[in-house]
Amino acid sequence: MTAAIRRLRWAIPYLFLVPGGLWLLIFFVVPMAVMASISLQTGSLGTGYALTWNFGIYPEAISQFATQFLRSFEYGIIVTVLTLLIGYPMAYTIAFRGGRVKNILLLLVILPFFTSFIIRTLAWKLILADQGFLLGTLKAWGLLPDGFGLIATPISVISGLVYNFLPFMVLPLYVALEKIDHRLVEAANDLYASRFQAFLRVTLPLSMPGVFAGSLLTFIPSVGDFVNATILGSRETTMIGNVIQSRFLDFNDYPRASALGFVLMAAILVMVLVYARLVGSDELTSG
Repeated sequence: MTAAIRRLRWAIPYLFLVPGGLWLLIFFVVPMAVMASISLQTGSLGTGYALTWNFGIYPEAISQFATQFLRSFEYGIIVTVLTLLIGYPMAYTIAFRGGRVKNILLLLVILPFFTSFIIRTLAWKLILADQGFLLGTLKAWGLLPDGFGLIATPISVISGLVYNFLPFMVLPLYVALEKIDHRLVEAANDLYASRFQAFLRVTLPLSMPGVFAGSLLTFIPSVGDFVNATILGSRETTMIGNVIQSRFLDFNDYPRASALGFVLMAAILVMVLVYARLVGSDELTSG
């Protein structure tokens, strides 16, 4: 019995993968297979659907909603860049200058998660309202004209996305920056490197795993989001997530909605692979 256990010892680590593997199989692979089958069906909710292998629905869906696809990826890239520009200084300050209040600062970063995503977005709508706290104050001071507004514009949608997904950028950046040995930066300074040169040659390269992870965690959900565009946007700011949601729930057009979902996932996967190749994912994992 003992000898048999020793021979099977190599399989023990793989047993820990079983719960997660079953979870993914039941709640990801199976639903994806069902959605793939639905995307190739024809019919209606009243007459029923039949699997007719209608692959033509994919190019039709892409051509019909190309504008929403492009707008979603445009917003996603802008949001990722803005969260990186805002989040990196935040994560850097917490990691290198946080001191005793580091945990409090991290709590402030994740504090919005204690509130519902929809409530946070609704609060952002109140802030950006024409006579809200921000614009109303600026108009009262004469800094903005009375007819100026941000709601139902791309700026309001992007602002909401940046606000809601900023913690997803800050936390991975903080983890990467926190692991950097400060003696490496000190060594660069001893070798007559300025603070900016030490940052470019030491801190930034070592923090690239956090930049990569934070970019993915921000870009992927922001591209598929539909809540911010619904609450803060208009018909001119509709994203592909809004189209998929309406096709499923309002029009009961399950095949087209499923096809759009697959196209969105495929496009995101391609962009992620290209991004990983550009930043050098092999170097990130090996470092």
